[in-house]
Amino acid sequence: MSLETFVDSKPFTFGVELEMQIVNTHDYDLTKAGSDIMRLIKDQEIPGNITPEITESMIELSTGICTHHEQAVTDLRKIRDVLVAAADRLNVGLCGGGTHAFQQWSDRRIVDTPRFQYLSELYGYLAKQFTVFGQHVHIGCPDADSALFLLHSLSRFIPHFIALSASSPYVQGVDTGFHSARLNSVFAFPLSGRAPFVLSWEDFKDYFSKMVHTGVVNSMKDFYWDIRPKPGFGTIEVRVMDTPLSVERAAAIACYIQTLARHLLTDRPITPREDDYLVYTFNRFQACRFGLAGTCVNPQTGERRTISEDILETLDTIAPHGEALGSTRALAEIATLARAQNNDASWLRNVVAEEKSLHEAVRQQCLQWRA
Repeated sequence: MSLETFVDSKPFTFGVELEMQIVNTHDYDLTKAGSDIMRLIKDQEIPGNITPEITESMIELSTGICTHHEQAVTDLRKIRDVLVAAADRLNVGLCGGGTHAFQQWSDRRIVDTPRFQYLSELYGYLAKQFTVFGQHVHIGCPDADSALFLLHSLSRFIPHFIALSASSPYVQGVDTGFHSARLNSVFAFPLSGRAPFVLSWEDFKDYFSKMVHTGVVNSMKDFYWDIRPKPGFGTIEVRVMDTPLSVERAAAIACYIQTLARHLLTDRPITPREDDYLVYTFNRFQACRFGLAGTCVNPQTGERRTISEDILETLDTIAPHGEALGSTRALAEIATLARAQNNDASWLRNVVAEEKSLHEAVRQQCLQWRA
């Protein structure tokens, strides 16, 4: 099997994918309603798509191709409202969050499609433990080599994206101590982590051919990398974010990534190197464990600072690109979040501390999602 041809796309367009939790309205545990929701919304016109996910307790929404912040917010709200209306008819709830606070993975049911059944057979119990919920952002790239340059340049900012979106402090009823425990589930898969350091599409095709020859992979879908190319879309896909608790935050994070991409590809302030990855795992762990208060090491200079400080300095640098893209309001939201160091994981912990109930926290997550 050969790699798909990279379809050149309009630079810095973007798309947003959000994996959603489906919960009952009795005790707010996950519930098996994905197929029923799909049946109710199948004839609805929306500016994007709604698709099943690996278990019946999940559903994924995705926008079409977006060019600016206002469009992304508007489209995400429209899709959300269609989903909420269907959920209301079924008397179930929808919410964001990278993990469900107290669900038991063994209760999950794999959706009956060939790919999901294949994954279940291949990965065993890991497939059900993969009932975690992420935000993926696609960024349009002018050509394949630019996509690889952007992939490795953006890797420096992976801690930003994790800390800003973190919303998974609880797993199976326990406070994990992490801001994003979701990514610990992703680590278990053999083809997770970072992409190989190649900067030309010809070299990437050689790598892909070797992997196919080993029998380990059949397509790009088999790679669970933090950032991966999507040649059929002409994009790179950033995959490290938890699903935020609101579509507004999801749109702001997507536009932060879009603006960074414009800065990196236009100004070329970074020359990617293999050695940049020496601190990659450390920075990634700090973001997952401590959120915006975590430490990150600049791979080019060796300077250490908090992730929130690094975000604020980055926002100053990319401000002109934000103005050009119409992302100023989105970047202001990111700045407010970084200064306060109060992401969705912190919000959830505050709710649980006040209400003394994970069930109540999930109920309030559903209210956040409805906005």
